[in-house]
Amino acid sequence: MNLQEVLESAATCRAYKPDPVPDDVLARVLDAARWAPSGGNRQPVRLIAVRDAAKRRRLKELYLPVWERYLGATAGNVTRADFPKLVQDADRFAHELDQVPVLIVVCAHLPDIYPTDHRLGRLSIVGGASVYPAVQNLLLKARDEGLGAALTTLLCAVEPEVKTLLAIPEDFATAAMLTLGWPARPFPRRMKRRPLAEIAYLDGFGRQLPGA
Repeated sequence: MNLQEVLESAATCRAYKPDPVPDDVLARVLDAARWAPSGGNRQPVRLIAVRDAAKRRRLKELYLPVWERYLGATAGNVTRADFPKLVQDADRFAHELDQVPVLIVVCAHLPDIYPTDHRLGRLSIVGGASVYPAVQNLLLKARDEGLGAALTTLLCAVEPEVKTLLAIPEDFATAAMLTLGWPARPFPRRMKRRPLAEIAYLDGFGRQLPGA
């Protein structure tokens, strides 16, 4: 596959085969993360690949209540039977989380992150610039290896419990959890995304980009 094909077909995977991910394949996927850029090349990201069945089950137990709260806040009075397919898939994914062969908890070393926007009186997002490029590298490498993957941040809401379960040091934060395994369904040929003209501008917000 060339890079463009990887980019256009690396969709979120929420249905997995039970087959294990071989050690060498897992190592290659995790290795891709360390080549991502980070502020000052401080490389704050650490990755915990969880294969242990009991720990995967516990992560699901921690995840489900957060998912149920999120679902309740976004679905309103709609019953599960009436959920759109995307939401049904996400709900099934949540309840089968422990059956995914590998769960990857992404950690970030807080002293190595400097959020330059923390005094602007709004939600700070800049700190993630030293973390999530590594996550994206991992997701793209997973697709290149034929593996499905999904990114979720809901588990971060119960960070203290996750840190206890996985012996994560105090000066690290949890930034995401990724699921990894062989997909149970074919990858899409191309994902649905907004056209370039709606997301990219020239010399000012909303100004047309030539060629878009």
